[in-house]
Amino acid sequence: MKTLVTALAAASLALLAGPTTAGETPAPDDAQIYVGWPNDGEIINARQFRVWFGLRNMGVAPAGVEKAGTGHHHIVIDTDLPPMDEPIPNDPNHLHFGGGQSEALIELDPGVHTLQLLFGDHDHTPHNPPVMSRKITVTVR
Repeated sequence: MKTLVTALAAASLALLAGPTTAGETPAPDDAQIYVGWPNDGEIINARQFRVWFGLRNMGVAPAGVEKAGTGHHHIVIDTDLPPMDEPIPNDPNHLHFGGGQSEALIELDPGVHTLQLLFGDHDHTPHNPPVMSRKITVTVR
């Protein structure tokens, strides 16, 4: 019983502490990023559809442009967020929009998918604190 209590206490402290690592580029505490469309739970009747990104209290700049208070969007599809202290991977589950885009045409196979936005700095590394949307679920038909 003592081991279980110790394990639960350690887990509680870890949850309270939050992420232990993050990128080095600062972000305002009030920065917000969100998926403007599609909405959570949306049923999409096309494999190819447009996603638009919303951002508050920060600016958008292309990858490679180092300017305070800016970054660019990444969509994380059907997977968990990557490590917050490393560059965001560039693969089919992590789409980069380093041109400063605020919307994108994406294509997904039919089925249920998750989408989450993660804002990256000039080097594609999440900010500190990380700026991320909530994860939404869509169904593609």
